[in-house]
Amino acid sequence: MPQINVSLKDGASADQLDAAKKQVTDQGGKIVNEFKLIKGFTASFPDDKVHTLQSNEHLNVENDGQVKTQ
Repeated sequence: MPQINVSLKDGASADQLDAAKKQVTDQGGKIVNEFKLIKGFTASFPDDKVHTLQSNEHLNVENDGQVKTQ
């Protein structure tokens, strides 16, 4: 399963984050890391289910990957 990063958009409540975590686990995903500085997490999540999180107006969803500098 690919890994995705999920974070709350400005103005979203902590309840929205809890709901997103529940949605991930309910749909066969697994939380692999919870962020401390921002409200969010990384999850292994079925590729065919990512659209269900992306359609949530309170969440930013992006693929997890390495960040490189020049």
